Amino acid sequence: MKKIEAIIKPFKLDEVREALSEVGITGLTVTEVKGFGRQKGHTELYRGAEYVVDFLPKIKIEIVVAGPQVDPAIDAIVKAARTGKIGDGKIFVTSVEQVVRIRTGETNEAAI
Repeated sequence: MKKIEAIIKPFKLDEVREALSEVGITGLTVTEVKGFGRQKGHTELYRGAEYVVDFLPKIKIEIVVAGPQVDPAIDAIVKAARTGKIGDGKIFVTSVEQVVRIRTGETNEAAI
């Protein structure tokens, strides 16, 4: 089992959710986060004063999938989230040792 974490632009969330649904991913966790990479923030003007926005709003999506679903899930996220501009985001894949569904006690792949 693998955990896929994707950091994407907020306005791409619905497209990514639909793309994951099309490849059979039924559950995901979404968190509003802030950060920056190569984008390094930007300056904005508010009431005549210029200020620097260091951390940009992003969305973090987390899903846990069985081995065969990893590549289709990554491909779906990349296709749906890509704008071709800086700040499109990143995807991180890590191993998951154990999963337990609290309600039923199911473990591992049965709990996904």
